Amino acid sequence: MCLTAGAFHCRGERFVTDAEALQEILHRYAIEKADVLRAAEIAQHRGKFSARDALHIATMQRMKVKSILSFDSDFDRWPGLTRIHRM
Repeated sequence: MCLTAGAFHCRGERFVTDAEALQEILHRYAIEKADVLRAAEIAQHRGKFSARDALHIATMQRMKVKSILSFDSDFDRWPGLTRIHRM
């Protein structure tokens, strides 16, 4: 794996940084007020997720996304979410 211009590359595939992922979410899937409110619930009551992780989970729930490519093992604690972490 190598890092070039802020992006990870592995076996010819490009993977994005957290900042790029958040930017993609903001531009492609407009975050709604309900997502922010749900993220606050997740962060406070469901295993103490970070605000960023909680916002990812809340947005994924609304969009019915069931898996995430991430090295962040905190996502393993969310029921029904599959974390893909091996390349």
